[in-house]
Amino acid sequence: MAQLDPKNINKIVLAYSGGLDTSIIAKWLQDTYDAEVITFTADIGQGEEVEPARAKAEAMGIKSIYIEDLREEFARDYVFPMFRANAIYEGEYLLGTSIARPLIAKRLVEIAAEHGADAISHGATGKGNDQVRFELGAVALSPDVVTIAPWREWDLSSRESLMQYAEEHNIAIDYAGNKTKSPYSMDANLLHISYEGGILEDPYAEAEDDMWRWSVSPEEAPDEAQYLELEYEKGDIVAIDGETLKPYEIMIKLNEIGGNHGIGRLDIVENRYVGMKSRGCYETPAGTIMLKAHRGIESLTLDREAAHLKDELMPRYAKIIYNGYWFSPERLMLQALIDKSQEYVNGTVRLKLYKGSVSVVGRKSDDSLFDEKIATFEDDAGAYDQKDAEGFIRLNGLRLAIEASRGRDLSK
Repeated sequence: MAQLDPKNINKIVLAYSGGLDTSIIAKWLQDTYDAEVITFTADIGQGEEVEPARAKAEAMGIKSIYIEDLREEFARDYVFPMFRANAIYEGEYLLGTSIARPLIAKRLVEIAAEHGADAISHGATGKGNDQVRFELGAVALSPDVVTIAPWREWDLSSRESLMQYAEEHNIAIDYAGNKTKSPYSMDANLLHISYEGGILEDPYAEAEDDMWRWSVSPEEAPDEAQYLELEYEKGDIVAIDGETLKPYEIMIKLNEIGGNHGIGRLDIVENRYVGMKSRGCYETPAGTIMLKAHRGIESLTLDREAAHLKDELMPRYAKIIYNGYWFSPERLMLQALIDKSQEYVNGTVRLKLYKGSVSVVGRKSDDSLFDEKIATFEDDAGAYDQKDAEGFIRLNGLRLAIEASRGRDLSK
């Protein structure tokens, strides 16, 4: 990784949201490095307009402004491959923030190459995971990349100091009169919206109900269940209730449906890669539905040992993504195994959504490994000889019998 030499920085590509932090960063980069700043704003389904970022960038004299709709690429090439693995970090977190960072890092270095820029920059703090994800992703794709992380350099250490800097430099920030601004640090994309800070810094304090943006509370959800049918091809959802949709359209629709039924709320304390514990709340309606449905279709179509191997490898795969190693040989190796396992993961899953819960209530597939003739409790016409089980049990119990015959007490 190349070292930072301020004298050699003439052009910087900034991951720019248009919010307080990155607007201040844009100005700070201009002043500190006397460099041209190029802004890049990605629409990855955050649910709000990204175009206003253009006017804010123009107001700071920025000439090269990139605003790109990456929703389809994000869903197709990042979220869907991850869900083929049933990835979940520390038993609960569906990796909504983690999976978005590699794509942003990829575009940052691509734009930097197009412009011959000397550095890239981001608004991640020195306490979080995102700085690691952005920078590991960037260096994996462009080994000589120089990254400027203002939060690790400047002395603007509080919201108050940021506000003062914005006022001193005439940086326009939308605050809705400061009366309706959320007290939380939030991040949103097609997969989730996250909340940190505010009262959530006390891990015993219950999140306020009006914090949640995408979902109703389960208590306020409809009293009638809704049924969905998701159609799968090679481990990916291709249709909802018979309607063929693109990956990002599938996620938009499942977020809406799931949110209406109070599905996908999560409150966890997680272990960050940088070493600290962090409390966060997440809304992941589409992801919660997708995980349940995918395991449902795999239960019908995936061989037992293949399924168990996937489950053994999944925590490692999830940790790789959480820690920022999407662009790594180990993730590519695991992805090849995972994708191979999905060859026959085809068919339809029927789901029931009701007051915060999602249940698999049916599944069918032309590639099903479920054999009714063998599994039935009725007469199987000789399809399975139950006498075979006696030898199977005897052989599997042989080692235990030898232990016991030598006087070893296995009850302790």
